[in-house]
Amino acid sequence: MSERNQNGMLTGKLLLMAVVMFGFGFLLVPLYDVFCEITGLNGKTDASAAVVTEAPDLGREVTVEFVGTVNQGAPWEFRPEVSRMRVHPGQLYSTTFYARNRSPMVIAGQAVPSVSPGQAAEYFRKTECFCFTRQDFLAGEEKDMPLRFIVDPDLPAHVDTVSLSYTMFDVTAVAATAN
Repeated sequence: MSERNQNGMLTGKLLLMAVVMFGFGFLLVPLYDVFCEITGLNGKTDASAAVVTEAPDLGREVTVEFVGTVNQGAPWEFRPEVSRMRVHPGQLYSTTFYARNRSPMVIAGQAVPSVSPGQAAEYFRKTECFCFTRQDFLAGEEKDMPLRFIVDPDLPAHVDTVSLSYTMFDVTAVAATAN
């Protein structure tokens, strides 16, 4: 086989490998969603503002823990105002998360929620959340961002603690291209 044929075959294999890698990258998000659904990891809450119409279960208390993190050293401070609440399933509760832009520039952030254990995600209903929309911050601006939620009374009885974690991502570059 000539050197030219070998180079052509190598080029073809490399192009095929590039196409396969692109396809895998493209399919990674749906594959991850399926993996999370099967394993119960990274519990995602429903982004809709669902309201539970049942009466509150005053005979039961559930602890809701709140966590706030910032992705990869983004230039802001972000934390829940309270780290935990004792709630009655079916009753509406409110809290806030504090955020401050520590940079001298305008930045945009997007909070991404995760509920743990994953099986509790479908029972955690947010009626108002700063995570529903992008948050724009002026230089040095501080915000108390609202969260209103209901823990569905149908939450399995063995689940007595639900953790709601938000990671704040810097989406300034994405916001600039969208405008």
